[in-house]
Parts: sequence; C-alpha cells; structure tokens
Amino acid sequence: MKIGIVGFSGSGKTTLFNALTGQNVPVGFGSKVNLGTIKVPDPRVEKLAEIHQPDKVTFAEILFADVPGGKGNTSLDPQTLGKIREMDALAQVVRGFDEGAGTPAPVAEITAFESELILSDMGIIEKRLERLRKDRSDARLLELMERCFAHLEKEEALRTLGLDDNDLKLLSGFAFLSIKPILFVLSLPEGETALPAEVAELGARRNLTIIPICTAIEAEIAALDPADQKEFLKDLGLDEPASARFIKSAYWLLDLITFLTQGKDECRAWSIRRGSTAVEAAGAIHSDLARGFIRAEVISFDDFVKSGSEAACRENGTLRIEGKDYIVKDGDICHIRFNV
Repeated sequence: MKIGIVGFSGSGKTTLFNALTGQNVPVGFGSKVNLGTIKVPDPRVEKLAEIHQPDKVTFAEILFADVPGGKGNTSLDPQTLGKIREMDALAQVVRGFDEGAGTPAPVAEITAFESELILSDMGIIEKRLERLRKDRSDARLLELMERCFAHLEKEEALRTLGLDDNDLKLLSGFAFLSIKPILFVLSLPEGETALPAEVAELGARRNLTIIPICTAIEAEIAALDPADQKEFLKDLGLDEPASARFIKSAYWLLDLITFLTQGKDECRAWSIRRGSTAVEAAGAIHSDLARGFIRAEVISFDDFVKSGSEAACRENGTLRIEGKDYIVKDGDICHIRFNV
C-alpha cells in the first residue's frame, strides 16, 4: 500500500516525510518522489514477542511517498498529478505556519487542492463521455460516468458519491484522483498543538480527518536514537510522537486490519483489507498457503493473552477451526494449515 504525502509547495510535505521515516531528505522544490517504509506501531506484536521471545519480530508496514508539489503554490502541474495517480491513498499536508511564508490559509488550501483533483477528473470524464455517447456500446459505464460528472459539477469529490464495489471496479482503470481516500495534516509552528476553529469546523462539517502536527519538532524527534526519543517525549509530556498517531490514521484510511502469526521463529503482524477471508489472509503470507489451504486455527489476541497459551485456548474452546470463507477479524492470531 502506498500513501502519497501531497499538497502545495512549501506546505511542509518533506518535513513530515522526514518525521515519519527518520530520513533527512533536503527540503525544497525537487522533482523526485521520495519513498520510505514505515512500521505501524502495534503493542499486540510487542506482547507476543514478550511471551515467545522469538528470533524475529516484524511489524506491519506502509509505504509513504513524498510527492513534489509542483512549481507553484496555487496549482498542481500535470507531472505532479500524474505522480498522485500512482498512490492508493493521499495525505495532504496543509501549511499552518507563517515563518516568512505569509499568513497561512489552511481552509482555502484544502479547498483549492480538492478543486484541482476534481477538475482533473472532470477532464477525463468529459473525453470519455463524448465517445460513450457516440457509440452507445456500454450503457452501464455511460450511466455511471454521467452520474460521476454530475457529482463533480457540484464540486464534490468522487469519494463522497457512495459508489459500490461494482462501480469502483468499472472505474478502476481511470485512476481518478478525487476518488482516493484522503486525510489531512495541518503543519503547525512550534508551541501550537490544536486545530484553529475554522479548520476544526471544516473537518466536522465535511467529516474530514485532520491531524495537527508540528512537523519540524517531529522531524527532530525522528532523527534521534530511540532511547533519546523517549527522553525527549517525556520532557514534552508525551507518550508517543504525533507521527505515530498519523501512521495509525493512515492505516485506518486504507481500511486495513492486522492479523497476527506467532512462534519461536517469528512474531509478525500482517496487513489485509477489512472483510478479507481466511484464504486471502493465507495468500498474504504466501501464495502456497492459499493454494493448499485446508483450515485456519484462529484465536483472538485478547483470548490468547487471557488464557496464557495456545494449549490453554484449545482446552477452553477459544481456539476455533475456520474454513476458507471465514472473515478475518482485527487481532486474530492465525495458524494456517495447508498442503501443496
């Protein structure tokens, strides 16, 4: 899964990227997409590792991409829009600081960026509608495209249209921008932690997830050694960096859940889409497990911790045998039985 850190130039995208990844990418107006893989914090994995003392501990991961904002601060160039199309979801960084860049206007920035995405999608649909109306060969797609265009004309993003799985499948090849899930990061100056009233009101009215982060401080924290990070956070009165909260929100944005595997060799978290079946979860581990799937032995994390061992779960009936159509739940500990 790839989440694009996007926004207008000068909004603080690369600073956030550095805060998330611990990298030291130069801040500026480059044209390169910077990539970084980030571990998803999960105390359940840590607890399993504490119990089993495995050789290896592996957390779920998300790939973040720092996407250049184009050459201006009021529009996105075609090259930037093309790079955004490659992302599974978006995180728009919005400038909430002055520091010589001028008075911030976060509400206007959020609205302007959304308008860019909507206009791009309208251009694609207009061209396709011309062809569909001429040949009338695909009535289903024509109806869907007309519905999408009417929604965009109201300055509403496609992600708010309520498209079902069949609609999304039909539209998947067009790489529409306003259909992508999006969350927002308000980049604040040092000493500020709360959303301004007008930003909070916009978020409540439009049901947006907006996270306030002092990206400069977070980048400093990420560059420290882990032990020094804890001391720094303690001095600030914090349990974890704000970037950890952002990562969790990004994970939720993609509608992902985590299932777990455990043992002396490795304790590991695996990411799958919510609603995935046991055989799909098996395939996330290895294609052979899906191909030769027999059954899944499943224990909820809470039941395992309460019982203390897999043997105890077998005895008290909290270890369940599930078939390939079982819908995996967040926190399930799965042991896949297979034969190939």
